[in-house]
Amino acid sequence: MSLDATWLGRVPFQDGYELQVALLEQRKAGLTGDKLLLTEHDHVYTHGRRGVDAHVLLTDLELRRHGIGVVRTDRGGETTYHGPGQLVVYPIVSIRDLSLGPVAYVRLLEEATIQLLMDYGVRSHRVVGKTGVWVGGEPGNKVDPSSVPKGRKVAAIGVRVSGGVAMHGIAINISTDIGMFDNIVPCGMQRLKVTSIENETDVTRSVESVGWDWAAEFADILGHRLNTVGSPYTMRSPSESLAPAA
Repeated sequence: MSLDATWLGRVPFQDGYELQVALLEQRKAGLTGDKLLLTEHDHVYTHGRRGVDAHVLLTDLELRRHGIGVVRTDRGGETTYHGPGQLVVYPIVSIRDLSLGPVAYVRLLEEATIQLLMDYGVRSHRVVGKTGVWVGGEPGNKVDPSSVPKGRKVAAIGVRVSGGVAMHGIAINISTDIGMFDNIVPCGMQRLKVTSIENETDVTRSVESVGWDWAAEFADILGHRLNTVGSPYTMRSPSESLAPAA
């Protein structure tokens, strides 16, 4: 099987969402294969299905002053931040064809990230009872769901599965302004420490280059052949079919 990966560049969150939905419907209908969208977003705070408005700590006036949007989404998880310097990966993948459940699929997203960080000289791990990837601290054997793990979170995950096909995905901090997380309760955890690849390595990498490295790790884990789709997809409404731009 193959995995068609596209670097979208920086796109507004809503455009990326609409593109995902269109590809999700195509994948469910068997009109296309597995896709991987690599992107970076403008400043935005997003709520997952368990996110609450109170977890954005800025007032509406402060949000407007700083030009930050707030979007409620249909992904799993709580509240997080997307913005410049952060890689956001959206796999549109049939987990049914892979004989995977949602939890096992999330573990694969984490594993691709752990392997990527290992290649960059950063030791990272999962935390029992939590999703995402962490640097420092300990994985632990049992975590109180209300507790805040030790260590620093470098990647957050939220997915949605419809008709056996997954969308949404993982956000990895590369050179992200970590201070943006101070304005929210990230992942529903007060006093959660957040980090970035740049903070951990003192090396500046482009979001695109990290995206392609992650794509290679993910394709290898899936056993898929990675295809680079060079032409960006046309942004259209979810009800319309998508074709590569001419």
